[in-house]
Amino acid sequence: MTSDVVTDREQRIRRALQHLRDETTDQVDDVVRFEATEFTDPDIAARERDLVFGAVPTIVAHSSELARTYDFKNVRLPRNQVLLTRQRDGGVKAFVNLCRHRGALLEDEACGKRRLFSCPYHRWSYDIDGSLRTITRGTTVGDLDPSGLGLIELPCEERHGFVWVVDRAGAQIDVAAWLGPQMDAILAGYGLEGLLCVRSESFAEPVNWKVMQDAFLDGYHIQYAHPNTAGKVIHTNVMAFEDLGDHCRFVAPRKSIDRWLEEDPGDRSLVDYVTETHWVGPNSTLLKQPDHFQLLTFRPHHQSPTHSVMEMRLIVPSAEAAGMDDAHWSRLWEKNWQILLDVLHSEDFPILRRSQEGLGSRSAGTMVLGRNEVANHLFRRTIQRLVAGRAESDEV
Repeated sequence: MTSDVVTDREQRIRRALQHLRDETTDQVDDVVRFEATEFTDPDIAARERDLVFGAVPTIVAHSSELARTYDFKNVRLPRNQVLLTRQRDGGVKAFVNLCRHRGALLEDEACGKRRLFSCPYHRWSYDIDGSLRTITRGTTVGDLDPSGLGLIELPCEERHGFVWVVDRAGAQIDVAAWLGPQMDAILAGYGLEGLLCVRSESFAEPVNWKVMQDAFLDGYHIQYAHPNTAGKVIHTNVMAFEDLGDHCRFVAPRKSIDRWLEEDPGDRSLVDYVTETHWVGPNSTLLKQPDHFQLLTFRPHHQSPTHSVMEMRLIVPSAEAAGMDDAHWSRLWEKNWQILLDVLHSEDFPILRRSQEGLGSRSAGTMVLGRNEVANHLFRRTIQRLVAGRAESDEV
């Protein structure tokens, strides 16, 4: 981490501390009104699948989830069922999980290790590089060129400890270009490729993916939705925000920072007194905690506008790097993970399910994003730009 980045972070934390003293927060210029149909309309959902997820890179795994050659992971993306595979040369490839013979699902295990993928229907088999390896009873099938019947490959790139995919065959992928120089440098500075994804889980919910993502960019609800959990730890409606184009980051002060409300902290670091949130567009929230990261990813259902999948990952240093014995390390992160699960299932998900029910009202009327909901404004702006097919330079 360069000294400039560290200094910049400390300045942002001090801006958040001043907001806390003044009972203010960062704001956008005006409120924005929106319609419930943004979260229920099947045509809007279809355009998002094609023009957002079929156009820009999204995070689909941490590199440690595919740690060794022949490791694979099965992922349902908005447009395709996808197999991620660690190649013999150390790279990662992504393929549509579909046999090119009759369209059977090639692999139904969530993850594992395969030297080849063998179709359960007629036993056609494929190498981990996607090439067609075996046509069973080939002399009776007919004259086929195996080189044209390999698995369909999707654009895939490994960068900053994550595996990224554009969910459309034939598309181009350039993660650095999508992130832009600022977010690319921020992620590079965290050394995420040297950490481990110690726990991960997917949750299928009857909630539009944007409702889900919005909730994890919102610092306004903490006191009210999480009074006995996060509300005891993090201040509500206080944010020091940075607009990074199609991405953002913001600092939210923890209540432990209150000791500095009346006292000047001087040059000391205040990093341990905040949670730093990064929205990595179009659908991931990366939370930097003092000793670990949490990655929250939100994807639309492949058909329904009112359903989505959330993935949560706990990304931590190894026991050796943390200076812990294995037993202590395991207990620490298991306890941390259980706290996250409890909050999701008892607080976040019930509220969001009911929100989606409310949005289904035929006479919902217009609703409002407040000036204080800064990250939510940027999220909405980015998705609308992508769906409209506009370049960022076209924005006023």
